[in-house]
Amino acid sequence: MEINIWAVIAATAAMFAVGAFWYMAAFGKMWGEMFGFDKLSKEKQKEMQNQMGPWYGVQLAMTLLSAFVLSSLTSQMPTVSLYKIVFSIWLGFIVPVTVSGVIFGGTETKWMKRKIFIQIGESLAHLLVAAWVIGLIQK
Repeated sequence: MEINIWAVIAATAAMFAVGAFWYMAAFGKMWGEMFGFDKLSKEKQKEMQNQMGPWYGVQLAMTLLSAFVLSSLTSQMPTVSLYKIVFSIWLGFIVPVTVSGVIFGGTETKWMKRKIFIQIGESLAHLLVAAWVIGLIQK
């Protein structure tokens, strides 16, 4: 099986949408509190939001890379369940790296558990959505 570029593009869009929902609608208020965003003036908040444009582009590129690699892995291991691949990547790589990043990344102790669960939850959600989209299109 070869990589279907349309599956990669669709998975990228779906993953990006999950991330936007997760960090804005679902956990945006708490996420802002963790970083002290809520304590800034409205002007400063707006200024910071306006500076994020290029970083959304970087995130989109990283999301595209994730979708491409996931699609590539499924092409190389057609007998392994796509969801088993996703769960293994998440549990074996994303969870440990995320936990270490939060613990040693300067996060206030009071926010550590919540930040870990928000981040690993979003990672699992976006990988599962990508697996679903790739599974639908790449057959």
